[in-house]
Parts: sequence; C-alpha cells; structure tokens
Amino acid sequence: MERENRLLQTIIEGFKDIFYIWKEELRNVFRDQGVVIFFFLVPIAYPIVYAFIYNHEVVRDAKLAVVDQSDTYLSREFTRRINATADVQVTGVYSDMEEAKRALDRKEAYGILYFPPEFSKDLHTGKQTTVSLYSDMISMLYYKAFLVSSTNISLEMGKELRQRNDPASTAELQNILVNPVPYEEVAMYNPQSGFATFLIPAILILVIQQTLVLGICMLGGTARERSPIHNIFPPSLHYQGTLRIVLGKSLVYLMLYSIAGLWVLGIIPRLFEFPQIGNPVTILWFTIPFLLACIFMAMTLSGFMTSRESPMLVFVFASVILLFLSGISWPKEAMPTFWKTISHLVPSTPGIRGFVRINMAGATLNEVAYEYQMLWVQTGVYFVTTFFVYRNQIIRAQRYSAD
Repeated sequence: MERENRLLQTIIEGFKDIFYIWKEELRNVFRDQGVVIFFFLVPIAYPIVYAFIYNHEVVRDAKLAVVDQSDTYLSREFTRRINATADVQVTGVYSDMEEAKRALDRKEAYGILYFPPEFSKDLHTGKQTTVSLYSDMISMLYYKAFLVSSTNISLEMGKELRQRNDPASTAELQNILVNPVPYEEVAMYNPQSGFATFLIPAILILVIQQTLVLGICMLGGTARERSPIHNIFPPSLHYQGTLRIVLGKSLVYLMLYSIAGLWVLGIIPRLFEFPQIGNPVTILWFTIPFLLACIFMAMTLSGFMTSRESPMLVFVFASVILLFLSGISWPKEAMPTFWKTISHLVPSTPGIRGFVRINMAGATLNEVAYEYQMLWVQTGVYFVTTFFVYRNQIIRAQRYSAD
C-alpha cells in the first residue's frame, strides 16, 4: 500500500511539474514579441498575402510581338486568332526580328511569333511550314500561355486546311479524315490549371513548419543568452525531469499550433475558394503527426542555438530549398539520391505531399500511408533526439550547481 501511495504521489508531482513547465513556457511565448510574431502574426498574414498575390490563378493577355514576313491572309488569320485567345495579346506586328527584339527589350512584349516569307506558299503547295515562337523566360507562365495558344491555333488551322484540300463525300467522313482520334483534355483536381491552386497548399504546410522552427529556436536561443551557463531552461526543481520538460514544452506548442493549423489549413483554402475536397477528419488525423514532428524537430534544433538571432541566420534561407525538396515543383524521382535522402529528414516533405493529395484529390489515410507513417517515424526520432538534447542540458545544470 505504501509503495502504491508513493507511486501515486510521484505521478501527481509529475503532472504538477508538467503543468508548471507548460504554464511557464506559455508565459515565455507571450512575453517575447518576436516569438508572438512567428507564432501568430506570420501564420495569419503570410497565407493571406500569398493567396492575394496568386488569386488570379492564371496569366491573361500575355504580351506577344508578331514578325510577319509572309504578310498573307493565312498569317494574318493566325495572328488574329491568337490575339482573340484569353491568354495572349498581340501588342504589335513588325517587319523584321530586330524591331521585335527591341520591343522585348522595352518590355512591350514577352515573346515573338515569327512567320517566314514562305509560310503561305508552303501551305498552298502542300508542304510543311514552320512558325517559330521565341519567349522571354522571365516567367514560365508567359511561355506556357504563348505555347499553348499558338499550338491550339496551329492545330485548328491545320484541320481547316486539310478539309479544304481533301473534301470528303459527307461531313461525317470529312470530320473523321481531319480528326480521326478526337481528344478531350481534363485537368484533374486543378480544372483551370491555376498557379495558386498548385502552389498555395505547399506553402501553407511550409509556413507552419518554418514558423514553428523559428519561434521555438528563438525561445531556446534567448534562454541560452540569458542563462549564466548557456542553458535552455532555468535551474529549478520543476525542471529536473527530462520527460516532464519535453512534454510540458511540446504541449504548449501543440496547443497554439492547433489553432494556427485550423486557420492555415482549414479556413484559408475556403476563404479563397481553392479546390478542397478532402475529408476534414482525414486532414485532422494527418495534421497531428505533422505538427508533432515539426515541434520535436524544432525542439531538437533549439538545443544548438547559441543566440536569439541564430535561427534567423540558419533556417530562413532554407524555405525555398525545402519547397523544392518536397517534390511539388520538381518530381522527386528526378532528384539525385543525396537530395532525396535529405528530403526525408524534414516533416515538410511528407507533409506537403500528403496534404496536397488529401485536400485536393480526396485521398484517404490509406492512400497516403507512406507519408503518414513517415511523419510518425520522424515524430519518434525527433522525440528521442529532443530527450537527449534536453538531458544533456540537465546534466550541465547539475554539474554547474555542484561546482
């Protein structure tokens, strides 16, 4: 009976210490203006800013210069049709390439469509002709607008020329002759091929991870700056148990980012009407290991921060790199083995891939099982590393007290 009472007393004291550490860490968060900015202002403001910037989704009226050395009905008809598309606006028709290049230099246009002198003659004599497209690669979206529009016009006019040159006995046979295999393009999960629909979900996940890392590491760096022995936490009886410290601190971050996650992953997509067909319960279950993995990774890294400014110098520049490593902008299968290995170390990689598939494609947890399991593995690994980093801090504090 006495043994059971001692065990119960130990458990009660443990919970009291966890609650004390939780309360002190929550107080530290709200006392630090820099951490408040990272934990609250940035998660609120950044998604809104990004969503507003890319809210138009697609580029319209991309400026195109035309060099028409053919100056025939067919070349003028091609120019008229491409100018009539929603994506391209013909800003001028020039007689030579040098004049069109000067228009590009003045940013009056971002691409050049070139018709050679023999363009119409080749078509009327049954020969294959060429229309050349030159694009300023200052933006891939301009290139996409020019290429898709000019390709579609080329296919349409090609069919019409074939109909005129090879008349069939009936309209149905004529249609089969010029269009033997009709096709229909369907953009799955991103019907208008919008840039915001493609990019914003990945940015939302990355914002959560990076603000968590920066805020927690700033707390750690500040504590070490103020401590006479450069320790993360103050010498106190409540800070003697490593597990209690890890749980007390992590519960604060999990509580705060449960609210931030609801705003970033739940409200922002609906506010800006991005495609969102995922089950909210599935998103919730997927988000839990992602937040835990980010928290414990940040707590591990905080043990190596020597000053308040260290995380800004170390982690801010990594945001773009981590976006690339996620595989959202470049397929992971095409990455070198070294970078694929590095990508497995950060929660944003499985977080982005899993969240995009759940939120936009309606995937279930079984369909993102690999990413889901990877997040739990990262949670476990970073929990262990956090434990040993904090344990080392306790040993240092005990040695200092003994001396």
